[in-house]
Amino acid sequence: MDTFESLVRAEFTPKTTFLNTASNGLLPARAVAALHEAALLRAEGRPLTSLYEDVEACRAAYARLAGVPVVRVALGASVAAHTGVIAASLPAGAEVLTAEGDFTSVLNPFHVRGDLKVRAVPLERIAESVRPGTALVAVSAAQSADGRIADLPALREAARAHGARTYVDFSQAAGWLPIDAGAHDFSAAVSFKWLLGPHGAAFLVVPEDFGGLSPMLAGWVAGEEPWDSCYGPVAELAHSARRFDLSHALFTYVGLRRSLELVEELGVAAIGAHDRSLADRFRAGLAELGREALPAPGSAIVSVPGLGSRQGELAAAGVQVSDRSGNLRAAFHLYNTPADVDRLLDVLSG
Repeated sequence: MDTFESLVRAEFTPKTTFLNTASNGLLPARAVAALHEAALLRAEGRPLTSLYEDVEACRAAYARLAGVPVVRVALGASVAAHTGVIAASLPAGAEVLTAEGDFTSVLNPFHVRGDLKVRAVPLERIAESVRPGTALVAVSAAQSADGRIADLPALREAARAHGARTYVDFSQAAGWLPIDAGAHDFSAAVSFKWLLGPHGAAFLVVPEDFGGLSPMLAGWVAGEEPWDSCYGPVAELAHSARRFDLSHALFTYVGLRRSLELVEELGVAAIGAHDRSLADRFRAGLAELGREALPAPGSAIVSVPGLGSRQGELAAAGVQVSDRSGNLRAAFHLYNTPADVDRLLDVLSG
């Protein structure tokens, strides 16, 4: 624990009580320093070759966190773009099963196709709702709005029984909740929440046979030899998931590499235990105030009905949370402390 605490305190110096990681995580000092150096490279006209090494280091680090071979990991800019590639691969009339109220980036590309049958059910019923004819189940591992955690093993078993594929968004889970991307056909995650990176990167995990996806957004970086693929059609697409890469936001990967190194140093299990302990402390404190959070056992995200309107008051008091449809959403991560929880409770009790 001493090593955990000392590492965290050396990396983070928040000026507020920041309890809003479900919106975006804080950058560690090592990432800030790397971003500064990368900016100087551009400003001074020095070669940017080393920045491409950061891109591949991030791909490898995420593969380790996700528990998959690196050849299954593609790099893009957003979950919505990855969802769009998956949506484009489905035949007209295919049924896509989703969770009610899930995050838009996981859902909307299926809806805008216009010729797919998109069916939404409560998250708790998603596994039992897979049926013959379901082509794909798309769901977030942890719900953005309230932190509820999907029963992914049950979902995968149901999908396998009916011949459906699965697509999981790990954006609100990767970094604090152990993930097994290899158990699913497709999965995605952004870089700027629990993984502590800058905005501008999102990972996509695909099967080694690509699962029928077409690299419809492929540019030069998707070539087997990228620097030989800059002009004209790409002669040979990458033999790995890199064929689904989008042009890399280089500065993002510079910072993200250092952030992922910190996550790996601390360990997802230790981070998750820390985060959940703070969430549980908040839930217990709410009970003493006569309030009850929405059910989301084991989650680092806590959503409280009826308190969203106090978000502005909390911000004025230096406490950063979110208002989601009238619910106050607090999200706890490695840089938070019991004192942060108590500060939030203190303002709410006033």
